[in-house]
Amino acid sequence: MAKPRKRYVCQQCGSVTAQWAGQCGDCGDWNTLVEDAGAVVTPFQARHNLQSGGRAIQLSGLDSDIPLPDRMATGISELDRALGGGFVEGSATLIGGDPGIGKSTLLLQATARLALAGKSVAYVSGEEAADQVRLRARRLGLGNAPVQLAAATSVRDILTTLGEGKAPDLLVIDSIQTMHSDLIEGAPGTVSQVRASSGELIRFAKERGTALVLVGHVTKDGSIAGPRVLEHMVDTVLAFEGERSHQYRILRAVKNRFGGTDEIGVFSMATEGLSEVSNPSSLFLTSRDESVTGTVVFPALEGTRPVLVEVQALTVRLASGATPRRAVVGWDSGRLAMILAVLEARCGLAFATSEVYLNIAGGYRVQDPAADLAVAAALVSALSERPVPTDAIAFGEVALSGEVRPVAHGTLRLKEAGKLGFGRAMVPGAQAAEGTSLTLSTFRSLPAFVDHMLGR
Repeated sequence: MAKPRKRYVCQQCGSVTAQWAGQCGDCGDWNTLVEDAGAVVTPFQARHNLQSGGRAIQLSGLDSDIPLPDRMATGISELDRALGGGFVEGSATLIGGDPGIGKSTLLLQATARLALAGKSVAYVSGEEAADQVRLRARRLGLGNAPVQLAAATSVRDILTTLGEGKAPDLLVIDSIQTMHSDLIEGAPGTVSQVRASSGELIRFAKERGTALVLVGHVTKDGSIAGPRVLEHMVDTVLAFEGERSHQYRILRAVKNRFGGTDEIGVFSMATEGLSEVSNPSSLFLTSRDESVTGTVVFPALEGTRPVLVEVQALTVRLASGATPRRAVVGWDSGRLAMILAVLEARCGLAFATSEVYLNIAGGYRVQDPAADLAVAAALVSALSERPVPTDAIAFGEVALSGEVRPVAHGTLRLKEAGKLGFGRAMVPGAQAAEGTSLTLSTFRSLPAFVDHMLGR
């Protein structure tokens, strides 16, 4: 008889190898390879499983008429915005975030609103007892919501209970790392258990038309713990971001099969739970009554929503021979190094003898390349001690040649700035800007922009 084949799965990154090793060859972590007991197959089975026992599948054309999926609006507009309009029946949503960021609080508020609206909702907690969830609901003023609550970790028990009668409209599993399937060997939270438990729950949701929400833990680098295939199995992936020291929280759509990606919902943490922020720019803009050197307002774009944030820069002269430090919070440190290099090589500014500190106010994280010109303006302002006017914004992408390039959705950014009372904008020369009331200062090159900043 042929010897069964086994495989070993890394519990950190999910990579698969045929032999056990002390160190994972992909992520480099030690003692993370564990035998995947659910993947033992013989060579005979591998050859013959695909040749028999199948069933004919129905094929259809691309032009087939299909109705739009029904959505369940939660009544929390920021959550519905990130989801693309609400939960879709039969869909699977994965929401991840740091411990204590507010995932359970947000989902408890959403389930309570849906339950009060007449939807059948089941909330299964694998981390807390049912009484703990009830106490949180009472603190949030949601103790009277008819949410069906349970504390369980066995996937078989959960599906048996829910399969007896009418399936709920919404099922929340908090969290998937605590679930255990008796079809697979291993402790809860391992790669094989997370994959198997998720597969069974998603299959139930697809068959019964239940909207499924899985809460996921994150690793120290911010990615969702468990196998990477989990993000491929679900329909929507939401990342809950924020710092405990700040009151704001951002719900970001990383993947959405039923809506747009990169949409965000903004919340503020308060004693009564998470409250919606209809004007996110108010959270990230400080008082701008007086001109301060090194500060520039940048209209960032999150999906279809412009958010005005404040870019802050500080330069400190050092004694000769000292090594200057570059510290960045909320932006890419590599991109800062590029902007500094362009300012030195193309504009003749000297940052080599100065420490440079860059911060995005409010703990906001900017990934938009359109922030290049705003960062350059903040750096020039800090170095020359010339403040940028308080009613001005700046955006544009800076190339290594010193060219200032146009960016997408310039008109949308300018309109949002106009609504908040800004009167001037520093933009690329070829930037399309229609229907805006702001006074535009256009620049085709970074040296021309620097000359404008320095009054040359």
